[in-house]
Amino acid sequence: MPTSNHHSAPFDGRLFRRVLGLFPTGVTIVTTWDEAGRPVGATVSSFNSVSLEPPLVLFSLAKSMACCDAFAAGGPIAIHVLGAEQESLSNRFARGGADKWTDLNYGARDQGAPLLEGALATFECRPYAQYPGGDHTIFVAQVERLRFRDGEPLVFCAGGYRQLAEREVCA
Repeated sequence: MPTSNHHSAPFDGRLFRRVLGLFPTGVTIVTTWDEAGRPVGATVSSFNSVSLEPPLVLFSLAKSMACCDAFAAGGPIAIHVLGAEQESLSNRFARGGADKWTDLNYGARDQGAPLLEGALATFECRPYAQYPGGDHTIFVAQVERLRFRDGEPLVFCAGGYRQLAEREVCA
């Protein structure tokens, strides 16, 4: 019978984060514009569907992130689901600083958020609601447009990128 480690000592934030990391997630990059009209974005794994009618999704950002205020300002939002081959793009947007946009091709629809090329799926959204979530802000967005392509998603689990196992087809 497998044994499990039970944690009964005072709460440990590092342990909490480690255990949460056992849940595999897809990897997204969220983008918007700052008050000066510059593109901002961050790598986010806290992305989830909320509602089909209206079409709502959510993500959360640490309040300490430099870009959190730009998203809180209520401008257009794009959420890019990354493909398995986009690990370097995920790493680029996971770090701070404005250099993440240097030499990067991106566009925008009329008054929309910055759109990154090559994502597995892109949700173009407008803000719907914001909620406090401890040291994070939870953003709910209404999807207005989406696009997608075939491919495998970029997956993150236990502190690293993972690949989905190939499915065996039986005839």
